[in-house]
Amino acid sequence: MNNRHLRRIAVTVSAAAMLPLALTACSSDDSSSSDSAADKPASSAPAKETEPMDEPFGPGCATVPKEGAGSFDGMAQDPVATAASNNPALSTLVTAVKQAGLVDTLNSAENITVFAPTNDAFAKIPKADLDKLLADKAGLTKVLTSHVVGEKLTPKQLEKGSFDTLAKTKLTTSGSEMSYTVNDSSKVVCGNVPTANATVYIVDTVLMPAS
Repeated sequence: MNNRHLRRIAVTVSAAAMLPLALTACSSDDSSSSDSAADKPASSAPAKETEPMDEPFGPGCATVPKEGAGSFDGMAQDPVATAASNNPALSTLVTAVKQAGLVDTLNSAENITVFAPTNDAFAKIPKADLDKLLADKAGLTKVLTSHVVGEKLTPKQLEKGSFDTLAKTKLTTSGSEMSYTVNDSSKVVCGNVPTANATVYIVDTVLMPAS
């Protein structure tokens, strides 16, 4: 056997001996690479845009019954005048609506918004003036219909809005998130309340149209 042949054998044996070491090194590199990737925190998903409010909101909502016909779920099943009659905080409004003969008008209207004054809102009117208003059907009708807009309004639309009412008057709104003012004088205390045919915003002051 000549020297050249012996050198070939030696090179082959040496290469065979190095192969397991190379494979081990590669495996180690892959493992550390995998571990490094696992250690990295997952990138956080982009924050979702704020969804428009689709639930009732406002401090006055706490006075709404939790269950029964006067609850939010109950009011959603009835047309607006009937729904209001089941809410104890709106009993004076309901009396006024009946006095003006507007129950059927409001219950049969489609897709309207009602800005509903609370009992406390009516209590701000001197009793003599309120009694006089309740006795004047034409005047009472104008006051009540000035609280009604002929479309369903979302909270977003109230941020800077101007709307025609059923009384042919203008109703303006301003604010954001859960704080809205109507006609620069009346605050929404419980907003975005659904009924079968209307969206209701309960307000703390009666909206008196200009004479």
